Amino acid sequence: MTETPRFAHTSVLGPEVVRAVLGRRDGVYVDATLGGGGHSALLLRELGPGACLVGLDKDEAAIAHCRRRFAADRRVTLLRGDFAGLETLLAGAGIGAADGIMLDLGVSSPQLDDAERGFSYNQDAPLDMRMDRGQSLTARVIVNEWPREKLRGVISFYGEEKWAGRIAAHITAARVSAPILTTGRLAELIKEAIPAPARRTGPHPAKRSFQALRIAVNDELAALESVLEQSLRLLTEGGRLAVVTFHSLEDRIVKQRFAEWRGRCVCPPDLPVCACGAVSLARSDKKPARPSAEEIAVNPRARSAKLRSAVKTAKEVLI
Repeated sequence: MTETPRFAHTSVLGPEVVRAVLGRRDGVYVDATLGGGGHSALLLRELGPGACLVGLDKDEAAIAHCRRRFAADRRVTLLRGDFAGLETLLAGAGIGAADGIMLDLGVSSPQLDDAERGFSYNQDAPLDMRMDRGQSLTARVIVNEWPREKLRGVISFYGEEKWAGRIAAHITAARVSAPILTTGRLAELIKEAIPAPARRTGPHPAKRSFQALRIAVNDELAALESVLEQSLRLLTEGGRLAVVTFHSLEDRIVKQRFAEWRGRCVCPPDLPVCACGAVSLARSDKKPARPSAEEIAVNPRARSAKLRSAVKTAKEVLI
């Protein structure tokens, strides 16, 4: 089997992301979560011959696939690395500013569907969940070696799981007799830990715990905080940032950061000039864009997606 079909992936909110990020047609653009290259391919259709598009991903399979996909397009530069190091990676490629930056924070379909990657509770595979397969921390390490209370905290905070205490207790008890090595065994233990009435409705009982482990393995929230700040610094005046999120923790971070960038004057309304020093760094809509019913019907994984976008402005003291 070749890499290309393995990385077949339907990009969520594709046209909406392109509209949100597109400014100058001969500008510099960054797809910081390249994946299968879906958003990049849509953007390239709109860009002129003098444009530059940098695709970044820490998954070697994604880079290999996109090397083939965009081999004939001289506008494309591919870089392997974590977007938490975005500024450094771009500087190494001679790029110090961008007109647009795209972030799609979902796990790509090929990663979910490739059993050996260990992301899915629907397929039995070795516990892994690394997006960068060169790193040492895996889900197997967390599940088998982290203390019960630390494991509970991960599942509770990153997974927003009501039964985190019971799940952590069940896992730590089970691993005493034998290590938990596969996704199937872990999903089974999680299901056993959750009371039967709570399992009768809602998503798969392991969904939130698997999400939590994936976030912890890849340090996703810290990386998101970092890349948002770097993106604002990198964007030219009028440059655009588009971020697609898939769960509430990510969306909350993006929403709060965009609100901070918009600025908010807290001076008394009768004060003629702002004295609190509030500064607007970017403008953005307060409500996210969501997939249409038609898109969800074709691609059910789009259901939870939200798109938030911002445009960098010249620093302006709010009055």
